[in-house]
Amino acid sequence: MRSLLMVLPLALFSLPEVGHAASLRCGSNLVSDGASRNEVLAKCGEPSDKAVRSVAQETKRQTGEGESTKEVVHKTFEDWTYNFGTHRLMQVVTFEDGKLVDVQSTRHGY
Repeated sequence: MRSLLMVLPLALFSLPEVGHAASLRCGSNLVSDGASRNEVLAKCGEPSDKAVRSVAQETKRQTGEGESTKEVVHKTFEDWTYNFGTHRLMQVVTFEDGKLVDVQSTRHGY
């Protein structure tokens, strides 16, 4: 019994991570992961705000016998904010390379 109690926490850590699916409901329409900007625009209309941001990520690559090089990759993200009014939370939709990758709720709309 004691060994089972010791093994159980380790087994829980080995479970696969549950993925987060991004989706946004606009009236009776639903857009989700991988949707294009045009699809979101057609189903949800024009956002109340748009912002573009660039993120630099440093990656390390192995080139051979113990050698490695560092490479900086710049990614561009586009954030659209949808304000659905005072009774709903605003939604920030994030695109990477023109595809929907994330949806986050923020404060109540106005």
